[in-house]
Amino acid sequence: MSPKEKYFHIYAKDKCLFYNIKEDDFEVTWRTLNGMVGLMKTDYKVEDLSYEMVERPVFLVDEVSY
Repeated sequence: MSPKEKYFHIYAKDKCLFYNIKEDDFEVTWRTLNGMVGLMKTDYKVEDLSYEMVERPVFLVDEVSY
């Protein structure tokens, strides 16, 4: 079984705001977006935000051929 990497898509209502965020960057992006929506006057509320986690296999390359 090959290792997998996690990526995230963040949505506001049904609009995708961020696509393919790496797991390392997701938490900061999610917290920042929630804070911005709570502070700024927008058409969105915190309740409108959601995310989806996607796992993809990691392809390991031992040797590169030209």
